[in-house]
Amino acid sequence: MDTMTLQTTQGLAPEQEAHPPGDLAIWFFILAELLAFAVFFAAYAFARAHNVALFNEMQLQVNRNAGALNTVLLVTASWCGARAVHAVERLNDSVVGARWLAGGIGCAGGFLVVKCFEYAAKFGAGINLSTNTFWMFYLSLTFFHFMHVILGMVILVVLWHQTRRGAYGPHNTNGLVSGAAYWHMVDLVWIVLFPLVYVMR
Repeated sequence: MDTMTLQTTQGLAPEQEAHPPGDLAIWFFILAELLAFAVFFAAYAFARAHNVALFNEMQLQVNRNAGALNTVLLVTASWCGARAVHAVERLNDSVVGARWLAGGIGCAGGFLVVKCFEYAAKFGAGINLSTNTFWMFYLSLTFFHFMHVILGMVILVVLWHQTRRGAYGPHNTNGLVSGAAYWHMVDLVWIVLFPLVYVMR
């Protein structure tokens, strides 16, 4: 059986390769980012295990409603990104794809606004990195993620601009898929961060 026949049998087109969608480099970058967050999360869990009472008490002061709202916003932004890829890749409709990306940008902006209100409330109450171990981790972890949301939003804006210009199509979605993959990573990290810092007791 020759290579083309084998690929056809396995459901792959001859030009397709067996690797994740998008640029391979973005996946190495995503894995490195996930590793950095994993180290942060492990350090948080270790510190919490050695001072459960303090962490439980301080967790009562975080705004869970704001955290839940931000969870909805990030998940919705990821959904918008996935719909944008589908519109361009499967439907060959850049206009609809750009609209979905605009929705994702709006959700990302909403996340940043809500988080800024959270930070303003905490700083207004005199809370900072040196207040205690919980707040040191809370501010460090959430701000590290906050910066990733900003980068992800910038990427979405670039993708929106490129999609509006018709830069992507059914046979040219590499950049679009790579950008969406990065945003999904940002969303995934928050899905772990929110229950870990806001909810788990």
